[in-house]
Amino acid sequence: MYNLLVSGSGWGERRDTMPLGRILEYTEPHIVEQFKPEGVLEIEQLIWLPSLFMAETSRENDPVARVGTITNARIVGRDIRLEYFYDSDIPPLTNSRIAAFASELLIEDFEFHRTHWAVKETDIFRALLRNAQPRRQMPKVFSIADPENVEPTLVSVMMPFHPSFDPVYDVIKETAAAAGLRCRRADDIWEAPAVIQDVVSLIDRSNLVICDCSRRNPNVFYEAGIAHTLGRDVILITQAEEDIPFDLRHLRYVRYLNNNEGRTALAERLRSRFEDLG
Repeated sequence: MYNLLVSGSGWGERRDTMPLGRILEYTEPHIVEQFKPEGVLEIEQLIWLPSLFMAETSRENDPVARVGTITNARIVGRDIRLEYFYDSDIPPLTNSRIAAFASELLIEDFEFHRTHWAVKETDIFRALLRNAQPRRQMPKVFSIADPENVEPTLVSVMMPFHPSFDPVYDVIKETAAAAGLRCRRADDIWEAPAVIQDVVSLIDRSNLVICDCSRRNPNVFYEAGIAHTLGRDVILITQAEEDIPFDLRHLRYVRYLNNNEGRTALAERLRSRFEDLG
């Protein structure tokens, strides 16, 4: 058996609360009787079980879940106050990854969207051993999230930092927004001391990466390589065919002219790809 604890606001590091009325929701009746005989909740028995701490899934967010142990629980008013710790030997898992083998964990789809505390009659560790992904191999020159956390509606654009490319980016951004997507490029963000870390973090979070190879910019080539290595879908665009590196010419790319007519044509070529993501 194990505890499944789902919170709408997510979990902290050591302490949190759970509504008392949500305890033992979506739990088989015979298990409820075991831990709540004659209507009296036996908290001390519950906290002996291993626990899976999850946040509610939303369209915009694929939160990370952790396996841990509850060390203390007490009723305060209408809540149960919990103290707990996470098992450092078990890597975090995103909700989407857990959903892929939720049936083995006896988790129903609707439980990903409801704050509650259930007890499931299965071996969580056996299910994790069969289904958990290995940890990502971490690079040495920059850091990436572990586990990865791809934002389904995020499109990133890699292009030279030059004013002449601003109209191109504006067209891409407007086309993405029309499809319900959020578009960003590296100079939109300044989150880390090193620019390369900003760029890599943006690529790693993106569902789609657009790389403008015009003018054979070495930074864009490097970023395209990172995107390919991280397994992201990449669209190559260029103003000149000869600017596409030889090693990438076997891939499909979009050629455009940097004028009003050419940018309109570029938007039309990208629209169908964006609609597939939106």
